[in-house]
Amino acid sequence: IEHPSMGAVVSHEFGSKDNMPPYVAVPQATEFAGTGYLGSQYGPFGIGSDPGRSGYQVRDLLLPPGVDDQRFYTRQRIRDVVDDHFRQVAKNAQALSAMDDFYQLAYSMISSPAARNAFDVTKEPEAVRNQYGQTSAGMRFLLARRLVESGVRFVTVSYGGWDHHAGIESAMNRQAPEFDQALAGLIADLNERGLLDSTMVLVTSEFGRTPKINATAGRDHYPRVYSLAMAGGGLKQGLVYGSSDSTASEPEDNPVRIEDLLTTVYHQLGINADKELMAPGARP
Repeated sequence: IEHPSMGAVVSHEFGSKDNMPPYVAVPQATEFAGTGYLGSQYGPFGIGSDPGRSGYQVRDLLLPPGVDDQRFYTRQRIRDVVDDHFRQVAKNAQALSAMDDFYQLAYSMISSPAARNAFDVTKEPEAVRNQYGQTSAGMRFLLARRLVESGVRFVTVSYGGWDHHAGIESAMNRQAPEFDQALAGLIADLNERGLLDSTMVLVTSEFGRTPKINATAGRDHYPRVYSLAMAGGGLKQGLVYGSSDSTASEPEDNPVRIEDLLTTVYHQLGINADKELMAPGARP
């Protein structure tokens, strides 16, 4: 895994709901989570803080010091006047519309106690926090569950750096246990709350690692074979699909390509994976 492992928690519905953004990145969006030609309105809301650390606070969810509700309302009205002027002279109305959508969602989140509460992992009982592990990984996955339960449609969780070109054994011993407990806690918690069938959990990476250990006791980049984990979302449980050869050098039985994986995800979400979309420049 070259870059942080990504845990995606996906609800079966789309769009903003209950004053919550449709897409949240925990703790923040990575450079690989851009929206391309779809536009910034499809980008994630990055919380900008680690829920597993002391002093955790969601960026932009509270009013700045010295700004009360009345002053905030006045600022909104002033901004509306400025926006009206730019709408009359701007050439890129789509960009302005996207920004307006962001602002409206931000206003609703700030004014909604329920929305602010959804981001607060300390509201969870101690036993639940211990189930996930009161670690960076544990609190990120717990926050993901709280967000999905509160109406967020898609949550991306990034955790750790896994580019172990050297010292892979000590690095895995340091990072993997937190991740293992957090993921197990998430799946069990979703199941106990009756949310697992309507929520897909996807653990993925950029690519695999070389079958052999290198000279610095690490493993290098290797795109031929790697594994993914999926849970919930109406998928079969307890299933291992596909296999590699004995050295994990090549796929052997039922190889799964990236497009196969994504088609499975789209199918479970009710998306037609065969529909052709056109990017600017008439590129399919």
